[in-house]
Amino acid sequence: MKLTTREKMTLVGEGITTLFLLIIINLAVLVIMNDTIQDNPGIRNGIFIIKQSIAVGPMHLNLWSWANVFMFIFATFDVFVIYWRLLRRYHQMQTAHIIREVHYIAAGHFDHRITFELKGSQQKFVRSINALVDSVIASIEEERNLEKSKDEMIANVSHDIRTPLTSIIGYLSLLENKQYRSMDDILKYTHIAFVKSKQMKELADDLFEYTKVSHTTSTPFNNTIINVGEMLDQMSVNFEWETVNNKMNIVSSSKEDNVKMEADPEKLARAINNLIINAFKYGNDGQNIYLNCHNVSDKEITITVANDGKKIPKDSINKLFNRFYRVDSSRNTKTGGTGLGLAIVQSVVDLHNGYVDVTSTDELTSFVIHLPINHKDKLIDPNRLAKINSNN
Repeated sequence: MKLTTREKMTLVGEGITTLFLLIIINLAVLVIMNDTIQDNPGIRNGIFIIKQSIAVGPMHLNLWSWANVFMFIFATFDVFVIYWRLLRRYHQMQTAHIIREVHYIAAGHFDHRITFELKGSQQKFVRSINALVDSVIASIEEERNLEKSKDEMIANVSHDIRTPLTSIIGYLSLLENKQYRSMDDILKYTHIAFVKSKQMKELADDLFEYTKVSHTTSTPFNNTIINVGEMLDQMSVNFEWETVNNKMNIVSSSKEDNVKMEADPEKLARAINNLIINAFKYGNDGQNIYLNCHNVSDKEITITVANDGKKIPKDSINKLFNRFYRVDSSRNTKTGGTGLGLAIVQSVVDLHNGYVDVTSTDELTSFVIHLPINHKDKLIDPNRLAKINSNN
């Protein structure tokens, strides 16, 4: 930390003033002691005897006078006092600089940090202030993102509800006003209203499920040891109708016979279910969906849901788990998706202390869920960690 010219002059003035006061005190003490010694023959004779004994000693030292001894002691004490006073004032100036920096940051300059280097506890204080500012800024940014996300969620929900609701009201109004020509028209209008109602129910169900699993601190976790391979086999059987309807094959295979972990079976099944549905909807130009699980280590397993459908654009991969995001930016309802399926997957995986990795090539699109075998453990996404390190 560099001192200003004014601060340097203040230190010099502090040193001179302290030295002047100490000299006055030293002289006053010497005068008092001299008067005391001169008025007391016993003390004077004692000092003379001490001088003589030292003078005849092995070192043959000779103290010229008792005053020299006390002046040396006073000088040593004065140097210590001056150093202590200047160091104390210097630390006060450092503290003043820190306070000014804090006030500057508090005035709205949130990108500013205290950059000067100090020694000892004050440097720890500076680091703590910078860390606190970073934490506050991160909290403010997170709050802004949450507010923005909430607004976007309300807008998206409004859009996804209004579109089918408008159709339902429109076709029911045709029936209400008897604006149909035959029974076929009645069946057509009621069928469309029924399909749109199912879309609204699907959105409501996904919203409910998302809000239920997204609050990881309050969501109950029913911890059970499950066999992941058996779960995947059962889920592949549950989708037999979809495989026929979509003309796709679903293949469940495990590299190991005994892949077990601690999990909430209902929530984990919902996440895998959403990935399979996603593969049917957006990978339907392919022919196969592959399910498998693998023991990575004695602490980690992976669950993979892959399909050989159309490749996901690279700039869309990092957005897949955002609420209401669809690779199809037109937001049409051809696939019937709500845009919450993968957000639910992310929330469930977070609840299990894992992470999801997505890769997509011309041959295969893979969603790989990395999960700890013991729920108390937590896995760190290496891609996210590398991003944080690069930012720092």
